[in-house]
Amino acid sequence: MHFSLTLPDGSEAVSTFSGEPEQMVVGDGSLSEGLELAIIGLKKGDKQTLELTPAQAFGSWDENKLQWMPRKDFSSELVLEPGLAIAFETPSGEEVPGTITEVGEQRVSVDFNHPLAGVDILFSVEILEVDEPES
Repeated sequence: MHFSLTLPDGSEAVSTFSGEPEQMVVGDGSLSEGLELAIIGLKKGDKQTLELTPAQAFGSWDENKLQWMPRKDFSSELVLEPGLAIAFETPSGEEVPGTITEVGEQRVSVDFNHPLAGVDILFSVEILEVDEPES
């Protein structure tokens, strides 16, 4: 499929329409639940554009996902600055993205919300091919 996510100001956050199409399996976690619901039932050749609220797309921005971490937990070779996205590993081994929001002498603020959390988006999709699941 090809898809794009457009922000309220008209800018595109992401688009595959001018490049390689995206492959995904419904339920594999590569798309948010709301985006998956928007494509369920579509077939080859279908096109759709939907306006999605934060609850339907990437969720509301959650202040509890803003965490302060000791600066010593970061590599000294890493140039820490607001806007820098970093992959963090949870105690269970799962990798989660975080975005640096503030850098202090002793600690660093990291936002673990999805970058599009709290944002209305316009989701456009074109289904190029649908394969049935293997049994």
